[in-house]
Amino acid sequence: MTEDSVACVIKTPVPLQIGDIKSNSGKPGVFAIDISFPRERGINLRAITFKNYYTAFLTIRIHRPVLSESDKKTAKWNTCTRNLPLMPNPHAEKGSQDYFSVHKHQMLCEPNGVTAMRLILRQPSPVWLSFSVEDIKLYECDQDNLQRGNGSWLSHLTPLERPLNLNVGLPDPEAVASSVQHMWLLTEMVRNTPTCTRVGRFDVSIVLQQW
Repeated sequence: MTEDSVACVIKTPVPLQIGDIKSNSGKPGVFAIDISFPRERGINLRAITFKNYYTAFLTIRIHRPVLSESDKKTAKWNTCTRNLPLMPNPHAEKGSQDYFSVHKHQMLCEPNGVTAMRLILRQPSPVWLSFSVEDIKLYECDQDNLQRGNGSWLSHLTPLERPLNLNVGLPDPEAVASSVQHMWLLTEMVRNTPTCTRVGRFDVSIVLQQW
């Protein structure tokens, strides 16, 4: 991506570990990286790019305002990407230092009005001494392009004030109903009137053609 990324503050990874860290000699398998924006402004996130450093799974959470049942805006954390695999095998090198991009259409929720983000990194393998993600960049939706794109798309729609005429090329329904009723009356008259004329003999001539 060649366009400018969103200005943000990326904090140092914080280890997360269940239990007493002092008594547990094992390395933490989970880290969290918090991302904030200047003046806590909300952005409409389009994509996030980063370089992996031995992280096996990535979860992305976003902090954004939502409407409650009382129509009041409250801030809430939402998971937009859950356990995205970055390494096919956590114990092998493949994917350990690749570049990745996560786009808006790949997320579980709409990343609009985002005021903060949290990246949760997991590495269950004890092979690697450390793991993280580097060169994190965020990209925002271009509102001007969205408006121009919507304008050209909406211009091809049929105006609501001009409904389609479905009767073009069809006969007058009243004339059709009158004709059908007239035919029905004739049918009833023929059915109820007995015939008095007897049918006489008639000859049937068959012509055989000689081949």
